[in-house]
Amino acid sequence: MPHPTDHPQPTPVAPLRGTPPPELRRQEGRAARTLLPRSTTATWEPPADRRDPVGILTAQNASRVPDLVPLRMGRMAATPFSFFRGAAAVMAADLGTGPRSGLTVQLCGDAHLANFGGFASPERSLVFDVNDFDETHHGPFEWDVQRLAASLEIAGRHRDLPPAARQQIVLAAARAYRETLRTFGDMGHLDVWHVQLRGTEVVEKWRDSVPRSVVDNLGKALRKARTKDRQKARRRLTRVDDDGELRFRSDPPLLVPVRELFDDDEQSRLLQVVVGALSDYGESLTGARRVLLERYRLVDLARRVVGVGSVGTRCWVALLVGRDNDDPLFLQVKEAEPSVLEAYTSPSPYPENGRRVVEGQHLLQATSDALLGWNTVQGADDRRHDYYFRQLWDWKVSADLDSMVPEAMAAYAQMCAWVLARGHARSGNALAIGSYLGKGDVADRSFAEFATRYADQNELDHRALLDAIAAGDVEAVTGV
Repeated sequence: MPHPTDHPQPTPVAPLRGTPPPELRRQEGRAARTLLPRSTTATWEPPADRRDPVGILTAQNASRVPDLVPLRMGRMAATPFSFFRGAAAVMAADLGTGPRSGLTVQLCGDAHLANFGGFASPERSLVFDVNDFDETHHGPFEWDVQRLAASLEIAGRHRDLPPAARQQIVLAAARAYRETLRTFGDMGHLDVWHVQLRGTEVVEKWRDSVPRSVVDNLGKALRKARTKDRQKARRRLTRVDDDGELRFRSDPPLLVPVRELFDDDEQSRLLQVVVGALSDYGESLTGARRVLLERYRLVDLARRVVGVGSVGTRCWVALLVGRDNDDPLFLQVKEAEPSVLEAYTSPSPYPENGRRVVEGQHLLQATSDALLGWNTVQGADDRRHDYYFRQLWDWKVSADLDSMVPEAMAAYAQMCAWVLARGHARSGNALAIGSYLGKGDVADRSFAEFATRYADQNELDHRALLDAIAAGDVEAVTGV
């Protein structure tokens, strides 16, 4: 249910209203310390009536593709870190029932460190930003910071880093978030709106804080990112059929063409639905980008398994061809369910969850995929499903978390915190949040202590899932 301290999010047609004077916004931030003292975050404990984490996950599975649910459970069972990645709903329940600051922003909703990365802007620059918005929703800013902080502590444990090193990584992220937010609070709204973190700036910004080898490896990764594009997808994911058309390869259960999921009649009906869905999705694009989309035709469709927490949601890859087979377009068509945060805040202003994802992404990111859009489709189950569309690979790069030295992880943590703060500054009251956090490290240390406590709880929750699997209460497929 809505929390009394939540501020309603402006509707898409809100009149021009400006912002209060700076001093009033600073006062709002200082007043928020009475709602949620900064030290309170450090004292988090699971409530006595805490919901069963495995029960939360199995409830989510009810709306998912049944034959993929065991794969989701198997991926979450692999490690405490993989469990955390898939347990956004568990953490939402933990945070949503506690006190909050009342300083509302557009949340990523799942701001763990693996949900940041590099991709191509429409202007063909490589940028670093948040890249997952399935759970985006309005809510108190600290929920995103807490999820990022906890993910860093859990990833550090996954890497067997000593406690002192893990604490320094989390503190570096919390400090970067606080200082960045305070900087943006003193900037004009347009200036904040246009700030990006480009790949070349990443190297320069953290060059002095990491070993030279890390800088060199980062440069190589940025150069390699430019090769992960539609042509690489064509080589890896497709083949030329006897009729000369590109078709998806089969790699079950990760990539399964529709020809292997349905008979000929069902496949034909599905492809007709998808053609109509693509046309309707085009209406969510600007006119110029709609013209670009219309130059492509659909030739194949495949079901794709992605991520950890998303496994089991309906996710497709559409293969389109333009001029010829050397001009492919791969669109990821991913189901958008209600945000796990909505039950603990107020309703989304958008009835379509695909639109919620797209609008949230545009608000949080400095620049987004040129073909990002949404649609609602009548499924084969006669139910309506919300989807969002984006390009599959467009200079995509992700951090290799398993090989990062502590200095590199600290720099990466600051990068994540920087773009998260930028997104919050675009959508919320940066002056108030900066005033709430303050000039000192009280909030930083509170977030770090929370991260330790929540990582402990996450290990217990992971163990509960393993026990449920061992008891036969949860079916899991591992190693895929």
